[in-house]
Amino acid sequence: MTTTTATIEDRYAAEQAQTEHDHHVPTAGAMTNHILANLHISIVKFHQVCWSVKGPLALSVRSLLSDYIDTYRDQFDALGEHLLDEGETVSTTTKEFHDYTMLQEGGDKKYLSAEDQISELVRDADTHNLFIDRAIKLAEKEDRPALASFLVGLRGTNNHIIRELQAVLGNDARDGLDEEDDDDED
Repeated sequence: MTTTTATIEDRYAAEQAQTEHDHHVPTAGAMTNHILANLHISIVKFHQVCWSVKGPLALSVRSLLSDYIDTYRDQFDALGEHLLDEGETVSTTTKEFHDYTMLQEGGDKKYLSAEDQISELVRDADTHNLFIDRAIKLAEKEDRPALASFLVGLRGTNNHIIRELQAVLGNDARDGLDEEDDDDED
């Protein structure tokens, strides 16, 4: 039994060392694990907003977020499968998801106004897109067309989510998201 435990510990240590290396290189697999973590945290945040949003936007937001939860769950599962198909290690623990996400969560956010909660979800989807775009480029560079193709579809889904949530706020799809880029052009 000690041999099995040592082998398991050795295998996990090797996995962690490879993962650490891949996150510093970076690789398409490592970047995609960030996306997986962002999807996981987004699902939690969608639930938080569904359960706490109040006011005139509540019913429409709950309906949209219910659909987004289903979509992100399906994408989360499919993305994990794509990583396995590519021979990559897949994040499987809550700690890994929290270590790799770039989204911020907090219990106090449920007390924000409906508009502020929705605006945060818009920014989250836009943050997703940064990692998706990087992963697409890396997947193309590493000649991983199936992974790149899936990520392009994920990017389209996020663009759609952004547009719908922005519409709830009375905004066009990119309102407030490209302002930093516009400032850089002056």
